[in-house]
Amino acid sequence: MTTPVAQLVASHPLLEGLPGDAVAQVAGCARNVAFAPGELLLGEGDPADTLFLVRRGLVAIEIHAPNRGSIVVETVSAGGVVGWSWLFPPYHWQFDARAVGPVGAIAMDAACLRAKADADDALGHQLMARLAAVLLERLQATRIRLLDLYGTNSGHPGEDQRARVD
Repeated sequence: MTTPVAQLVASHPLLEGLPGDAVAQVAGCARNVAFAPGELLLGEGDPADTLFLVRRGLVAIEIHAPNRGSIVVETVSAGGVVGWSWLFPPYHWQFDARAVGPVGAIAMDAACLRAKADADDALGHQLMARLAAVLLERLQATRIRLLDLYGTNSGHPGEDQRARVD
């Protein structure tokens, strides 16, 4: 039995509990999609036209490094969100996102979401507040990974030396 897309939208952690008819509005921008292992959800430099709400599987967020190839900088699992560049002009992806294994997601049409958010201030506020919270969480996770990667108090320029004990 196939689950209606509105129900999938309503149950995703990003959109769960949206007030009033907001779920119906947002569901009008949604479609259910699947990706095979290794398939790109989005590619760096391509037009950013979709917000992906991951329902199952893992998605690797990658950057390309000269002489090193692709480097995974984040892995997003079920309940996560992939794709922010649709929020900001010029609307081009800044990373690659690749299915690690089979991935099921809700693909939200970005132009449709922006239009609905522009037409309904309350919906726009709800979407931006929820997306900003996820962005903040990702930035904090990146900060922690950088601290783990580079360590603390190693004497590199620009590091906080206050906690250093000689």
